[in-house]
Amino acid sequence: MNKKIKYLDTAATTKVDERVLDEMLLYYHNFYGNASSNHKFGNQSKQAIEKSRLKVSELINCSPSELIFTSGSTEAINLALKGFVESNDDKGNHIITVKTEHKAVLSTCEYLETKGYEITYLDVDENGIISIEELRNSVKDNTCLIIIMYVNNETGVIQPINEIGKVANELNITFFCDATQAIGKLSVDVVSDNIDMLCFSGHKINGPKGIGVLFKKHSVKLMPLIHGGNQEEGLRSGTYNTPAIVGLGKACEILKSEMEESKNKILKLNQYLIHELNKITDFKEISKKQLRVPHILNIVIPNLNSNIFIDKFISTAVSNGSACNSEIIEESHVIKSMLKKGEFENNYLRISLDKYTSKDDIDSLTKSLANHLNSRYA
Repeated sequence: MNKKIKYLDTAATTKVDERVLDEMLLYYHNFYGNASSNHKFGNQSKQAIEKSRLKVSELINCSPSELIFTSGSTEAINLALKGFVESNDDKGNHIITVKTEHKAVLSTCEYLETKGYEITYLDVDENGIISIEELRNSVKDNTCLIIIMYVNNETGVIQPINEIGKVANELNITFFCDATQAIGKLSVDVVSDNIDMLCFSGHKINGPKGIGVLFKKHSVKLMPLIHGGNQEEGLRSGTYNTPAIVGLGKACEILKSEMEESKNKILKLNQYLIHELNKITDFKEISKKQLRVPHILNIVIPNLNSNIFIDKFISTAVSNGSACNSEIIEESHVIKSMLKKGEFENNYLRISLDKYTSKDDIDSLTKSLANHLNSRYA
């Protein structure tokens, strides 16, 4: 990365940990056999994959055999949702989700609506949290699936997953959770939270891009999206991306051993960021801090056009929404669901941190922001 760039957009993607990269390189150069081949060289790759599967399972408290490697969360979401309804049409055609879900979920739900499925989109309050009572009241006799993300990718808001899981379990409804922004920031336990399916991506946790995972309980039936060589118990055919899978496993191993240290560092950086922002401008924090993970801060600054700021100060990387929707300049569906109509236009910034963020990165951002705001009022 260009050393002049101050990177504060880790909710979009993260730098690969050097230890992850070192592990991956062995499977590009030394152990490059096809994991589906039946000779010893191929078996070395297969063993590495299963070792990584174990490391991932230990991070979320599931059986290794309950994991399916995918290209990332978007594919995992499509496999979970489309695969579930195709295999469980006898369980009903009503699905409950939330208006602030990731676009991968919302777009898939829109597709399912064209196939005759009824989707209930739950509202959120001013802090981005759903009502458990509204969730219960939305359940119908034909409700087959509840889809609610753990941590919002734009605001860092944490949904009450344990309570949601209890409702789903009590009513015998399958519960899918997108945990892409929660893994490594919170302790995620699919057993205690009654989660039936869950996904996350490697590139959000200092691992490689192009790899992710779908957890599904053994009892959950899915129809595959990709047919072919019968890899991943027939649910995700195709040649194994062994280096990326190894990288994901290593990233999970590092997370498990260093999570508390990383969380403490990010919390202190978050506090420093808010302190420095208060020196230069008035701003509104999206949601209360006790309801968010500290690695994401989304703020509204009066009279700031975030698109202009982001384009002007190219040496500091922040965002004003989800990277998955960045080519479309429009109001964030997440922020729009939380704030009053007319309360904002394009004056919000998402600042996100990880273990590689420094105070110098934050100082660079606040200096650029101060210069920009001062020039507007000069």
